[in-house]
Amino acid sequence: MKKNLLEIKKLRVKANSKEILKNINLAIKKGEIQALLGPNASGKSTLAQVIAGNSKYKVIAGEVLFEGKEIKRLPPEKRVKMGIVSAWQAPPAIKGVKLDLLLEKISKRKIKIFEGKHLLEREINVDFSGGEKKISEILQIIALNPKLVIFDEIDSGLDIKKMEFAAKIIKKELVKNKTSILIITHSGHILNFLKPNITHILVDGKIICSKKDYKKVLRAIKKYGYEKCKKCPFLADRS
Repeated sequence: MKKNLLEIKKLRVKANSKEILKNINLAIKKGEIQALLGPNASGKSTLAQVIAGNSKYKVIAGEVLFEGKEIKRLPPEKRVKMGIVSAWQAPPAIKGVKLDLLLEKISKRKIKIFEGKHLLEREINVDFSGGEKKISEILQIIALNPKLVIFDEIDSGLDIKKMEFAAKIIKKELVKNKTSILIITHSGHILNFLKPNITHILVDGKIICSKKDYKKVLRAIKKYGYEKCKKCPFLADRS
């Protein structure tokens, strides 16, 4: 039986004196893909920030364990060294540094780029389209050879073709390497390409449902919306 790589127990989190996350329980095994869906302001990005170590968010109760070690007091840089890497919604532009040079400096293994080679000769994210920024960030994450990757709204602003391309890189370089992945998304479209093992719904700071059948979750959200998820018959069995 696989041990949990990341384990969150009874987590409660505040920011600006407001409680955002309420009694969150989550466990991700090595090589597992999990998805977290929810409406805007439900606490999805807050959970990602807490796992990454953003000190703006105060943990008031619970545990955050990585490979069995409590990490909630560790700074972000130490978490990165442990193998926790995050992709955010607005990666910065870096003038004067080409993407291929950065990848060469940080890479712990050879990255085989089968498409998008033109990005390598350009300055990092300078005049990149939204889709190109996502691909650039995915390549940087791959270069770090992480154990756990958190993708926060990786599908935001991408058309279906670019979404499929991003998923193709993730599967080839991360999933194949048994990297654990947490996908945080509002729409859920990317799940059709990455096919998570478990999909969770987060509403008002609480995980109200966790299911193995991501298609069932997407159908329920499409039919009922997030506000009615608690009473949705498609999710009632909680399986």
